[in-house]
Amino acid sequence: MIGLIIYTAIAVAMPDPGRSLEQKKSDPARGAEAKPPQSDVQQFCFNNAGVIGDARIAWQTARLSELAAQIGARLAELEAKRAEYEAWLHKRDDMLKQATEGVVMIYARMQPDAAALQLAAMDDSIAAAILAKLPARAASAILDEMEAGRAARLTRSMAGSDSALDGKKS
Repeated sequence: MIGLIIYTAIAVAMPDPGRSLEQKKSDPARGAEAKPPQSDVQQFCFNNAGVIGDARIAWQTARLSELAAQIGARLAELEAKRAEYEAWLHKRDDMLKQATEGVVMIYARMQPDAAALQLAAMDDSIAAAILAKLPARAASAILDEMEAGRAARLTRSMAGSDSALDGKKS
């Protein structure tokens, strides 16, 4: 019974989307001279139509506030991801700057087994920077001479994986 009362109250409070403004103005039930409702349910709905409309507006305002908070949280997450990406990019650029052209040329002219031994003793980020600047043929020959785990870590670092850029040594 209460559900029917609430449903009827909402139906009375909600405007009819199919009626034009002129029809609404000419409707005697909606005007100032409206006849009082006949039944108790109609009387209840008539008396509470404004309160129900206000409650609906309050609910919609609260829902919009919740959605705005969710959007704000998502924007904060996206900003954090953008900052993380910029930090990674900066770290990657610093790594590549560490390998100067002169050092790269030295490793390019070395025998692959000797270069692999030298790079194995270096920090991962520096070794990856040198390998990244070497010609592909020279870098592949050096990686072929390295221990498989270290070669895989350096390759991940050169490919852009953040886990290998932490400055670990093997």
